[in-house]
Amino acid sequence: MSMALFLLIAVLLTGCLSFSSSSKNENDLSGRKTVIKFMYIWPSGSQHILVNNIISDYEKQHPNVKIETEILETDQYRAKLKVLAASNELPDVGMTWSDGFLKPYTQANLFTPLDHVINANFNKVFVPNVKKSYDYHGKTYGLPMEFNISYVFYNEDIFKKYNLQVPKTFTDLKNIIRVLKSHGIIPVTVGAKDGWPASFWFMYLVDRIGGPNILTDVIHGKVKMTDPAIVKAAQETQNLVDMGTFEPGESALSNDEARNYFLNEKAAMFLTATWELPNYVTSPYFTSEFKDKVGYFKFPLYEGGKGTNENSYVGGPGVGLFVAQNSGVKKQAKDFAAFLVKEWGEKSITNAGIIPATKVDTSKVELSPMYVDVLNDIKIASNVTTYFDIQASPGVSDLYHQLMTALFEKQITPEAFTKQLANALAKEQHHIGRSF
Repeated sequence: MSMALFLLIAVLLTGCLSFSSSSKNENDLSGRKTVIKFMYIWPSGSQHILVNNIISDYEKQHPNVKIETEILETDQYRAKLKVLAASNELPDVGMTWSDGFLKPYTQANLFTPLDHVINANFNKVFVPNVKKSYDYHGKTYGLPMEFNISYVFYNEDIFKKYNLQVPKTFTDLKNIIRVLKSHGIIPVTVGAKDGWPASFWFMYLVDRIGGPNILTDVIHGKVKMTDPAIVKAAQETQNLVDMGTFEPGESALSNDEARNYFLNEKAAMFLTATWELPNYVTSPYFTSEFKDKVGYFKFPLYEGGKGTNENSYVGGPGVGLFVAQNSGVKKQAKDFAAFLVKEWGEKSITNAGIIPATKVDTSKVELSPMYVDVLNDIKIASNVTTYFDIQASPGVSDLYHQLMTALFEKQITPEAFTKQLANALAKEQHHIGRSF
């Protein structure tokens, strides 16, 4: 075992919440209960509260079942999942992302097909095309929970104070950044340490400069990652860093750390996805005074770019649930996973302010105006490009995250950034097999 792998495992085992026992036994010896091990993200917040409540309801309805949880932050979770997959020790139920993230786990026969569960519980219930993102070779390996699109959330009070209007063009946005900086206000918060939060800026600039399909075409080998529009998007991303757009030390901050700049009103804007909506509409952790200050706008258009529709979004499916192929309690695990997704779909809107992957009738529900606006946006969306790192394989995704951090740190040029990714994608086309 290499020292790097040893240290990684040590960090994962000590730096997160853990299962209360480590055995894979089907029964709890003290109460003779069936134990289902469930690993998921969301150690806090409205999502955490909702999942906990659903688990509690399931255990009350199934007194012979105990749900044993392990809860991690997103980046810890992804790293731990790879370690567990390599040793074929996945939890009975866990969270997965779609498309390229899912592929190596299904190729390695680590996730079990869930088509029977879907046919029995979710016939015509999922939002159109979301389920397909969890398909591989004609079978479905995940139960979708979320659907996300990304916006720039902003503090309306700060904008009003400096007479700023919602930007319609990228030039407008840069002018807003300059005004805020001149008054000592942090224009935008971003966590670039893990790469993926910072990549939202790059992905939207690719959409606005090169058109809505270009990143998906890269994944499918129709366009090179070194396309001039993509290089230009990387350059504009780095230009934002040069302008002092972001908070000091953004490359050393996680998404959670960066988020706090916006939540504590120390930054005026935050480009993120609708998984943040609970903080702005339903969360008990934030005051109504703060929530009333939060607005959002669609990523502005780039003058002369091919992406000419502001209703084209970066987003796509969020997390879904998998059931491990080697689970010793597979039948019960499938039942619990179906229960959680069904309850999530019914309660996530009113209890948490989340956009579920299941269709929900909101006509008789009183919702936040922001939430209603987002639902309406989704209805008229001209395009939703799934996040590049979710479309890509885990190997390419990891490289993408690393290079994105380097781009923000000015350790790599836009040309080198796109070339390294192009080389990784080209190599992958000649490689078949699992890659965690």
